[in-house]
Amino acid sequence: MDLKPTSTLSRRSVLQAAAATLAPLAPLAAPLSVFAAGSDAPEKKEVRIGFIPLTDCASVVMASVLKFDEKYGVKIIPTKEASWASVRDKLVNGELDFAHVLYGLVYGVHLGVGGTKKDMAVLMTLNQNGQAITLSKALADKGAVDGAGLAKLMQREKREYTFAQTFPTGTHAMWLYHWLATHGIDPLKDAKVITVPPPQMVANMRVGNMDGYCVGEPWNHRAIADGIGITATTSQDIWTDHPEKVLGSTAEFAKKNPNTCRAVIAAILEASRWIDANAANRDKMAATIADKSYVNTSVDVINQRIQGKYQNGLGKTWSDAHPMAFFRDGAVNLPYLSDGMWFLTQHKRWGLLKEHPDYLGVAKQINQIELYRQGASAAGVSVPKEVMRSSKLIDGTVWDGKEPKKYADSFKIHA
Repeated sequence: MDLKPTSTLSRRSVLQAAAATLAPLAPLAAPLSVFAAGSDAPEKKEVRIGFIPLTDCASVVMASVLKFDEKYGVKIIPTKEASWASVRDKLVNGELDFAHVLYGLVYGVHLGVGGTKKDMAVLMTLNQNGQAITLSKALADKGAVDGAGLAKLMQREKREYTFAQTFPTGTHAMWLYHWLATHGIDPLKDAKVITVPPPQMVANMRVGNMDGYCVGEPWNHRAIADGIGITATTSQDIWTDHPEKVLGSTAEFAKKNPNTCRAVIAAILEASRWIDANAANRDKMAATIADKSYVNTSVDVINQRIQGKYQNGLGKTWSDAHPMAFFRDGAVNLPYLSDGMWFLTQHKRWGLLKEHPDYLGVAKQINQIELYRQGASAAGVSVPKEVMRSSKLIDGTVWDGKEPKKYADSFKIHA
């Protein structure tokens, strides 16, 4: 598979190439006048949305680049951040209005287990799928090419094994812990787990600071391109169509600026629909976000996996039926209550929460279902009727949000 860098498209060429695609979508959007004046006007006309250099920041970036934001009377300023801790701090202190952010980070802050306690809001889900767990080439050479192989190696060669995730209460920590535990590895006892910002994963693995890591793309494919790591599993193999990044804000901001929230949700939904409309749009998106202003990598490291074209770095290639999704007719974007509740069950499982929270109550506080519905209506996007959904995970457990306390207490390996 070709991993040679390719040239990026200019912003102007992306805009020009997108014009024909945007035309059919225009009738679905609310007219400008709806958000231009009166009680529906956005309270804040210019908003700063923080993002981390990851493929799944794409809908936020494209909403700005393709000017979907202007249709709804706001101007999105994408703001590149260095780490999830920085995103958290700037959201909490008001330097950012919104953020492309880890689902579990928002919940952790709300409950005071991921930094300074602050009431938070999830306005929409930005994407599903598209993360992975990378193991070092050195481990792969010893047979650790998947979870079973890693468990055997760790039993055979006793030493301290170090794995990295991106934020203690975040999605990557939970995928990593869940995957290790499924293969009989206790992440809290059998390994050392450290926190590393996504863009720094590859460099840290290159110098031997970790044996493996869980992160979003393109930093798993980058390790393959650089010859230092292999893909042991994808997050969609851990939980097919799992929730990943969300559009987050403080609860205070959402309460004070509901029209702004609706406008931003609508603009990002339009961008999400544009990205998922066809393969050509995904290629244009990859070329745009590869720029140094955003993800800062070569286009080929993004545009293969975004199309479902996977390789593991050891000669295996496959077409993934569940690559990163941004829209899927709106099925991706509803902030399902059960999705948020799952992270709470894992926070309890791994000792981040000492007692069982009010799982459903907390999810209802954080996930702004009604604001989302209103933003979706403005963008002409259908909304799933149910706010709970059922999923089967890699360990065979089924999560549907119905008995969260029982589910949280059901795992053999836990804190």
